[in-house]
Amino acid sequence: MLTHNQIWTALDRLAAQAGLSPSALAKRAGLDPTTFNKSKRVTSDGRERWPSTESVSKALAATGTTIHTFVQLIDETARTVQSVPLLSLAEAGASGRFDHSGFPAGDGWDEVGLPSVSDQHAYALEISGDTMKPAYRDGDIIVVSPAAPVRRGDRVVLKARNGEIMLKELRRRTTKTIEVQSVDPGHSERTLAISDVEWIARIVWASQ
Repeated sequence: MLTHNQIWTALDRLAAQAGLSPSALAKRAGLDPTTFNKSKRVTSDGRERWPSTESVSKALAATGTTIHTFVQLIDETARTVQSVPLLSLAEAGASGRFDHSGFPAGDGWDEVGLPSVSDQHAYALEISGDTMKPAYRDGDIIVVSPAAPVRRGDRVVLKARNGEIMLKELRRRTTKTIEVQSVDPGHSERTLAISDVEWIARIVWASQ
């Protein structure tokens, strides 16, 4: 017997395989962008809300996925997908989105099912716009792991103490400074004082 969680997580996995967030999948399928959002999966009085067969059919058509493949996603969901908090990168700099350790906090986060990572505090950010091409495109999703060790050459997300959120490549780190390079090759390196950086976390996966 299929469960409510299996169907929704399979839709999350379908979106991830297409390099989309649930809202982006809904838009591509010609549906309201909130159709597959976490908030739509339970009614205001706590009852489970299932996706309609029409919305599932449109999502399959939009991604070129057969019903047989979708059934396989249902079977594989429990062991291959982890539900993580999701937020637009453009919104990540808003006050209260992260605590002082760099863990997701506050309201405004959605959820998405993505390949499992060994970090209970992992989260996903959705790229908005094309300013980071060719590294990342509009709608791409990156998974960030605060627990993963950060090494030279890693792509990272860091937060400055002035509240700025940056997506960069780590070039060098000393006891006094952090040198980072923009993922856009047209931008130069930037050097930050360690005291000006609140936290830094490694990007461990991207939907490309």
